[in-house]
Amino acid sequence: METTTQTFDDVDKALLTEIQKGVPVCHRPFQALGEKLGISEQECLSRVARLKETKVIRQLSAIFDTRALGYQSTLAAMKVDPARVDEAAEVINRHPGVSHNYKRNDPFNIWFTVAVPPGDSLEQVVHILHALAKAEETLILPTLRLYKIGVKLDLTGQEAPLESPEDIYSEERRMSIKPPLSAQDIRLIRIMQDDLPMLELPYAVWAEAAEATEEELFAWSRQMERLGYLRRFAAILHHRNAGFKANAMVVWQIPPEQVDAAGEQMALFREVSHCYRRPVYPSWPYALFTMIHAETYSACMEIVARIEERVGRFPHKSLFSTKEYKKVRVKYFTPELDTWWREVGSQVEAAK
Repeated sequence: METTTQTFDDVDKALLTEIQKGVPVCHRPFQALGEKLGISEQECLSRVARLKETKVIRQLSAIFDTRALGYQSTLAAMKVDPARVDEAAEVINRHPGVSHNYKRNDPFNIWFTVAVPPGDSLEQVVHILHALAKAEETLILPTLRLYKIGVKLDLTGQEAPLESPEDIYSEERRMSIKPPLSAQDIRLIRIMQDDLPMLELPYAVWAEAAEATEEELFAWSRQMERLGYLRRFAAILHHRNAGFKANAMVVWQIPPEQVDAAGEQMALFREVSHCYRRPVYPSWPYALFTMIHAETYSACMEIVARIEERVGRFPHKSLFSTKEYKKVRVKYFTPELDTWWREVGSQVEAAK
């Protein structure tokens, strides 16, 4: 995979670590962020702009909870003829709800996530992608329980090795009873899922677009977070350009009665960004999935060993991504999906 080698000073490292946790939703966010780091508003703004231009920061935006918004999503694994895996991945990528797509070192060599809006059938979409990609076998692996979601890479080396349960976005945080989304909610989601403008008063631009005041925008954001629609407002990094060049999806074969206890413990590890329980199949007996990010392959393996020391030894596989086909944030309530359905319909007709 193509990466950019960059060096960061201590302020860059502290800034990158902090903005993954959250960016202030206030009148002058870069001033508030700069005060935390002991730098001026202008220096903070210029550093963030530089780190975006050099593709260390991928996006700085609201991060919404897919399921809370009424969308369905799943991880899927495909077994595809290795000679045509790139071609199959390209077909999968055309679906606008596919946000992540990787080639991994396993007979199930394509792993992707896909989200569909209310009213669409998730299984139907995966079956269509299976047919279009000419896959030999496809596993649908939805989340049965979420123990943790949220990438927060530590560039300082000063963060505690285990996170506090209160700082982890888990199943309990997303399952609160929510009022239905209004037309204004959807309008604001469309605006705030885009990149934050690199300005001293960025939210003023968004408030104007929403025909609202900044104070109304801030109050709405707090309410969305409290209700579980909004996970946090934060930065997402290009992991490799930030120095985290290895990522392992470690899958664990654990007796059903022990999965929840193991998942709750594994979620505490700072290097584990995602931890889920998923269904098992005869060809795939692994119920627990953990995503691990580290600087090197060997560092990933050291984290797996630490997890085993704390949680216990279970059969497992470490699947490393060998090629990144797609990595974007899902865009909600947008018209691109209509175009995809028209194209798919024409392909089905042509195949008859």
